[in-house]
Amino acid sequence: MGWRDNRLVNTVKRKDGKTVTTNLPSENKFKELFKDENGKLPPLNEVSGYMVRPGYYRMSGATETSHGVSFTINSHGATSCTLLLFHPRESEPFVKIPFPENCHIGNTYSMLVYGIKIDEFEYAFEFDGPYDPKKGKIFNKDNIILDPYARAVTGQRHWGEAEEGGKPFEYKARVVKSNFDWMDVKQLELPFEDLVIYETHVRGFTKDKSSGLKEDVRGTFEGIRQKIPYLKDLGINAIELMPIFEFDEMESARVVNDVQLYNYWGYNTVCFFAPNTSYASRVEHNREGVELKQLIYDLKKNGIEVILDVVFNHTAEGNENGPCFSFKGIDNNVYYMLTPDGYYYNFSGCGNVLNCNHPIVRRFIIDCLRHWVVEYRVDGFRFDLASILSRDQNGAPMANPPILEEMAFDAVLGKVKLIAEAWDAGGLYQVGSFPSWSRWAEWNGRYRDDMRRFLKGDSGVAGDAITRITGSKDLYDPMYRGNSASVNFLTCHDGFTLYDLYSYNTKHNENNGWDNTDGDNNGNSWNCGVEGETNNPVIDGLRRRLIKNAFATLMCSRGPAMFFAGDEFCNTQFGNNNAYCQDNIISWLDWNRLDEYKEIHDFARFMIKFRKDHPILRKTTKPASCGFPEISTHNGYPFREQTDYDTHVIGIMYAGRNEDNTEDDIVFFALNTYWEPQTIQLPDPPINMDWYVAINTNCEYADGKDFGAFTEIFGPSTFRIAARSAIILIAK
Repeated sequence: MGWRDNRLVNTVKRKDGKTVTTNLPSENKFKELFKDENGKLPPLNEVSGYMVRPGYYRMSGATETSHGVSFTINSHGATSCTLLLFHPRESEPFVKIPFPENCHIGNTYSMLVYGIKIDEFEYAFEFDGPYDPKKGKIFNKDNIILDPYARAVTGQRHWGEAEEGGKPFEYKARVVKSNFDWMDVKQLELPFEDLVIYETHVRGFTKDKSSGLKEDVRGTFEGIRQKIPYLKDLGINAIELMPIFEFDEMESARVVNDVQLYNYWGYNTVCFFAPNTSYASRVEHNREGVELKQLIYDLKKNGIEVILDVVFNHTAEGNENGPCFSFKGIDNNVYYMLTPDGYYYNFSGCGNVLNCNHPIVRRFIIDCLRHWVVEYRVDGFRFDLASILSRDQNGAPMANPPILEEMAFDAVLGKVKLIAEAWDAGGLYQVGSFPSWSRWAEWNGRYRDDMRRFLKGDSGVAGDAITRITGSKDLYDPMYRGNSASVNFLTCHDGFTLYDLYSYNTKHNENNGWDNTDGDNNGNSWNCGVEGETNNPVIDGLRRRLIKNAFATLMCSRGPAMFFAGDEFCNTQFGNNNAYCQDNIISWLDWNRLDEYKEIHDFARFMIKFRKDHPILRKTTKPASCGFPEISTHNGYPFREQTDYDTHVIGIMYAGRNEDNTEDDIVFFALNTYWEPQTIQLPDPPINMDWYVAINTNCEYADGKDFGAFTEIFGPSTFRIAARSAIILIAK
């Protein structure tokens, strides 16, 4: 490094033996760059040929300024830090700039580097410090460390591309301009209990050519944006995106039966502040996130909230044998839960566990969530294996975990949805007991399990089914938790699709390469007599009826409702209930089935609208003027609440006032899971009202169809409900 002909040059010898010389601005140009009309922020040091001064200590990550770029990063245990600048797509830095002492306060390194343009470099860090693995300290100045606050990550732009020679990725960061114009868009702040959540995978939603989109947008944020008219017509008002943070799909990539498998789902985060660049349909250098922001903007304009599935329980760095590219190289013994001899606890089942309740990690997580709310306007978060966030640094469950309490009361997060997957891979199961402060909701795994059993005809679970449908009050006290604590679902990414739930008795994960040992062995499914696909019209009709029963039950249950993308048109994963590695038609939506199962799609759309039109299904309203209780049970006969082992027919009536508070809103939901028809007697309707059959799942659905004409009615209040069918009536 030195001056040559009034120019500063930097010479670097690369690992391949080549020498690269880079011309830097002239001395006069440097002086011009440093002029400040107010005389502020003059450079204080020259380091490695660059003029620097202390940066913005309270702004973590890289921040563009009128003078250059400020770089700020924290390390509790490092003894020194060096900034590395790379030319785009180069593996060797063109300059290394050690942070001088006056750019180091406490455990924070912050340096403003003058005269650099964000589109001309990528950056990373080196840390030096003690190496004592038994104490969890593994500093190595030869490791290239990614900024954990990076807004964009380089190294994996194209899906499924590995480094040359199979080498591990060397992740670097870009500086991103934050200038997206949100105009008049605002947070929708829909009442939680009103949500119908559509869970989907960004790539799988439109990747198949049957999506009807152009090839260059399939499997991208833009692909979802172009499907917004479909989502709006379906009627959902929230979309939950499986992990979109930068992740490593090449982790454990392998070939099984001549099919390339990946870490397709993305539950192995590389960087928590950066969107996955391979989900963008176009290159966005230094503008990463624009396509995602446009998607979120358009979803909001169409009344659809955005919930992100976030993975704060572990990272892609894995265990002792995993790579070191981020937290391991910054403060391994701070960011991860370690055993007394320095190994990694593994309550995640993925090699490591983030030490979420350490003050430094807490701050990082809160900063991250605020970033996605402020910069991307997201409306909520679903926390993968959230029970890990309730453990202390030794892995023991905490009564009042600081990180969960901080999220519950944070001002910026004050109105976003917080949803916990209230269990982890270490055996901690907290459904109904997850620390909430009346802010946290939960994926209700009990709803899924109990309702799957009852819907397929199991005995002895009718009482549990009624409890789940009416809001799981045994788990969530409505006085403190309202009607929004229980996120009800029968399907999600993890397990059978709704179609497969009634097409397979057992999982079929052979294509995953683990001899069918992976995935849940207790899916509570039923194949209706034939395993897999069939041309038998009787079995096909039964499966369709069971699917409609499931949709009707979900939409008539108290609490936010969620279902997995494609369930509305019988998408199949061919019996695979753990398709985490399948980047193919097993996981992609087959939109051809939308035509084949149009009746199911139209029924699902009707049920979503029916739920919207009848607020009493979702929440407590003003009492009905007729005197009916808000929720009552009628198991075969009016106001018969008791169940026994052989109870298979249930009736639940909701009664209150409509949205305008002008008339009574009374809905009766009847479900027969027995293999023979059953008779059910309704309570007498209020004066001047009659019961009207809105849906009978024993009939093929068609808009405007008179389902009452296809229902056996015996007198004004008694009717026969066909085998394995549901009937919904309204009083009007």
